[in-house]
Parts: sequence; structure tokens; C-alpha cells
Amino acid sequence: METKTGKRRGAWTAVAAAMVTVVGMGGAAQASAASPLDRQALRESLEGLPEDDVTGALVRVAGADGHWWGTTGVADRATGERVRADAAFRIGGISKLFTGTVVLQLAGERQVDLVSPVRHYLPDLVPDTYDGVTVGMLLDHTSGFPAPPSAVLTGDGSNEWYAGHRRDHWAPEEIVRLSMKGQRLSDPGRRQQYNGVNSYVAGLLVERVTGRSLAHEIRARIVRPLGLGRTYLPAADDTSLAGRHTHGYLQVTEKDSSGVPRTVLEDVTEQSPSPWAEGGMVSTAADLDRFLDALLAGRLLRPAQQELLFRLPGRDVVNADANHCPDAQGRPGPACYSKGGLMRAVLPDGTPDGLEIWGKTGSRPGYVNGLFATRDRSRRLTYSFGWSGRPGKSELPYVLRTTGAAFVGAAKP
Repeated sequence: METKTGKRRGAWTAVAAAMVTVVGMGGAAQASAASPLDRQALRESLEGLPEDDVTGALVRVAGADGHWWGTTGVADRATGERVRADAAFRIGGISKLFTGTVVLQLAGERQVDLVSPVRHYLPDLVPDTYDGVTVGMLLDHTSGFPAPPSAVLTGDGSNEWYAGHRRDHWAPEEIVRLSMKGQRLSDPGRRQQYNGVNSYVAGLLVERVTGRSLAHEIRARIVRPLGLGRTYLPAADDTSLAGRHTHGYLQVTEKDSSGVPRTVLEDVTEQSPSPWAEGGMVSTAADLDRFLDALLAGRLLRPAQQELLFRLPGRDVVNADANHCPDAQGRPGPACYSKGGLMRAVLPDGTPDGLEIWGKTGSRPGYVNGLFATRDRSRRLTYSFGWSGRPGKSELPYVLRTTGAAFVGAAKP
């Protein structure tokens, strides 16, 4: 599960930990272009899979140099069905990009003011002690709101706990109210701390302003105009995945009939969509690529809001911890999430300044995903790994190997 400050760390950590993140008010032009598409490097990035930690993988690369697909492993262990390129999966925190895009669209229509206090729209949900939190702070994670209560949402942080509670449902309002009872993370606008509560509040703001559900707004404003046929935000009681999809598995320890512990893979594909605006959506690699391409191309936002996609907090905004936007040494680095909710990172590519990419990662139990692109969209990557979540094991080597192959190829240092 992708947590905000909790015990499970999502795929964004794996990618960011080996990238150099750079502060900038507007997002400077990328320092170098992606290397020519290296299909051999991409094939090699999937060699040795599946294995104990990765049950399957799906990688899609697109852009000016052409397209490449790669799949490996099993989508369904019960039937033996292989991973397919058109399979749907739970996208986790990538959902935040959809929620943030809708908020920016409403800002462009002057239905929402990004510099107005959130309490102006949700006075019954946000305590008056947070008068200084603006709508824009939700999108770049500088609100200072308390984190979601990990004891409620992730228990003891173990795979076993989640497997037993994966269908538990919490309404967005419940999660926000429980969170607001916690301790403030920082003063508004002073620190950037990746926090799912921001997206819950943003989703509720969308519903309050429009009078319609967030699922409706995402469908009407993004999914239908772009023709994203397999992308949706599930209903609150829908724990299933529609159509062809990859199953998610977690390694759990159970006792056999003799009381001897053993490790097994438990199917956790069916799980509550409680993450909702911050992590509850379902999509495919093709749909996500089309979404990111349209977003970066300016086809979803008006010019003023499009600029915010690439505007990072100023140098006076401190990154809260090394789990988010770390520097090259793994220490807390500069803030790297923009007003549009995009993450900016620089990949080492053998040049002095590196290669700037923009995107988002997201995970749910059983799934590790990400999508990144050069700002000019000439190279785009979408990936999804079936991740079994073995305690103490990191997805870092797999994600970085794929990301390096997609953008740098054989030229990687």
C-alpha cells in the first residue's frame, strides 16, 4: 500500500532515491534528450522475471523513436494466464494526478480559486486552525495537514494484517476527520510532505463545488474526452477489477496443519477502493500513456494552469524527509512535487546536468506502478510490476533498471 507517512513505502521512493531532484520555480528546460530507444536494454531489464518478489511485469515505452511493449510472468496464478499488454491494474497514487487535473480544470473555469483557503469550500470538514491552507497547497503537498491514521488504514504494517483487512472500507470524509485529529505536520506552505489526505480533501472539494461525484467528473473531463476505455474510479463497494487484469499477490506467513509456519502468496486483487481520490483508480498502460501525453501536451488544461504543472515550490520550502524527493545521497532533498502534482526528477545519464523527467508513481498491495516522460513527450514510460511485498525487500532494483533502460538505455553510467 502506498502510504503517506506510514510503514509501507511506495514505488515513488524507489525511483526518487536514485535520481537527483532539483529545485526550480518553473521547471527549467531539460538538460539533455533521452538516448535513442534501446530495445535490447529494455528486453534485458525484464530478464530473470518473474521471480519470488515480482510475479509479473508490464512495460510500455512510447515517443518519437517508436513504441515498445514488454510483458513477463503470470497475471493469474490460479489459471496460469500470462500477463498481457492490455491488462488493467490498480494504479495507486497515480490517481492523484487525475484528481489534481480536475481541480486545475475547475480553477481554469473560475469555479475554484487556488489561492483561497480550503475552508472556504469545506468549512464543515477542515478545522479553523487550518485557515492558512489554500487549495493550491493540496496539489503540491505543502498543506501541513496531519497524515492519515496509520493504525486504522495499515494496522501494524504487515502483509498479514492487510490480507485480513483488504476489504475494509472507509468513506473519504471519515478518513479526513480522523486525520484532522492528528498533529499538524508543519505550518501551511513551509514544508513539502507527500500526504494522501491532501488528495482526499481535493476530491471532496471537487464534489462540493460541482455537486457531482469525483468519479463522474474524472469520467466526463478526462476519461471520455481522451477515450480511456479501461480507466475508472470504482464505486465504494466495488472490490473487483473489471475485464482482463493482472492479479496482485502478497507474501504472507501462515501455519500449516501441523502448526509449522510457511510463506505463501495470497491473492489480494480484490480490495477496497477506499484510497479513492489519492489511490483508488484502475487503468491500463495504454490509457495511462495517453493521459500523460495529453496532460503534458496541454490538451487538458488552460495555459495558466498548464504552467502550474511544472512549477515547483520555492527554495524556502523544505522537503520533510528522505522518503520523499531524496537527494543523490538518499538524504532529504529539495521539494520535487509541482502545483499540478507531478514529480520532477533528473536521471543521471552521463551528462553534467542529467535528464529531466516528469511523472508519478503509485502502488497498492500487490502492485508497483509508474509513468514518466520527458517534458517534450519525446519519450514516455509506463510500467506495472506485480510486487509480492516480501518484508525487507525493495522494488528499487527492478524499477530503476526499467527506468534506466527506457530513458538512457545502454548509455547509462
